[in-house]
Formats: sequence, structure tokens, C-alpha cells
Amino acid sequence: MKILVVEDEERVAHFIQKGLKEEGHAVDVSYDGEDGEFLGEINEYDLIILDLMLPKKNGITVCRELRERGISTPVLMLTARDSVEDKVRGLDAGADDYLPKPFAFEELLARVRALLRRQSESKSPILKVADLELDPISRRASRAGKNIRLTTKEYALLEYLMRNPGKVLSRTLIGEHVWDMNFDPESNVIDVYVSHLRNKVDKGFDPPLIHTLRGQGYILTDDAPPG
Repeated sequence: MKILVVEDEERVAHFIQKGLKEEGHAVDVSYDGEDGEFLGEINEYDLIILDLMLPKKNGITVCRELRERGISTPVLMLTARDSVEDKVRGLDAGADDYLPKPFAFEELLARVRALLRRQSESKSPILKVADLELDPISRRASRAGKNIRLTTKEYALLEYLMRNPGKVLSRTLIGEHVWDMNFDPESNVIDVYVSHLRNKVDKGFDPPLIHTLRGQGYILTDDAPPG
């Protein structure tokens, strides 16, 4: 999943980013409210972790204005305050959950998993393309009934492809969603992971589902690829 962390304390932001990346998520970081709101509006995220006290624009305002613009991405609000009034203000502004600082990272992960699970269930419980299936809740993949063991990053790549069946996904889109906005599009890491995924998803099965469109990107489809 792709997550935006808006937190002005760099140490805390990097701590959250590192932990979430280890869980296989693509993570962008912003250090002030104005930039965080801008990123939350122009990019498609699965979750926004938003600090309450931010420079330039506070988290309450950011959350409320994102909701007013029709952005429905789940928001987990972080704050050093733990008063009922602040919780109510955050939830009334459109936040989906609230976590006071300091927090145990295990609790943050549990809340992130709960919000992402809720988001996945609202989109589709099981993703299917031909005889390939992926369960976002259990994070299990199978083809023709045979389980496919995936690394964390392979899973993230396959999920992104399966949420966009029949669509040509450029290297830039894949890099930004499966890695983060700082991904180097000149790197060959996407080619490497697509190759690994093909060996697990397509090898020994028919028809092949993952296709390369030279100069355009990749597409997952059981039909003949365009061009």
C-alpha cells in the first residue's frame, strides 16, 4: 500500500517511514501541513498518517480541507495531546482514527493494518484476473488453486497490477506507488521484480498474464496486450 506520513519531527517521521517500509509499504514523507495537503490531493494514497501540530497549516485544517475536496483516503491522526476535545476535533474534521504520542510502534502498525484492511474490504475482498487470485486481507496469492509465495515487495507489485487490470502502468507510476515518490525511474529494479513475478505467476501457466509494452510499461491482462 502507498502511505503518506505528514510529521514535522524528522526523527519521528523517519522512524515511522523506516518501519512501514519494512512492512512492504511505499511511504512518502512531508514535514509541514501545506506540503502534506498538496501531496494528499495530487497523489493517490491508501492511508495518510497526519500529525496534529504542524507548521504552516495544522492537521485539523489539512484533514478538513482534504475532505472538502472529496479526498476520502483514510486518515490516522497523531498528536502529543490526549484530551477528549482534541480527539473530537480530529474525528469531526474527518479523521478515521486517533493515536496519541508517545506510542508503541506495534500499536501504530495495528491501527495502520486495521485502516488498510477496512479500505481493502471496501474496494474488493478478493482480486481476480483469470485464474489468478489475491486476497489483500491474508496477503495470499494463488493461480489455478496453487499457492504462490511472494516477498513483501513482490506482493505489493502484484497487488498494484491486479488493482489495475487491463491498464498500461508506466515505470514512473509503478515506482511511485510500489516504492515512493523519490524512486529513480532510470533504475532497473522494476524490471528485476517484474521478472521475479513472472517466474512465479506465469511460468508453467497459460495464458501469460504479465506483459511488457516497450516504451510504455507493463500490463496485467488475460487478453492479448494492446499493440
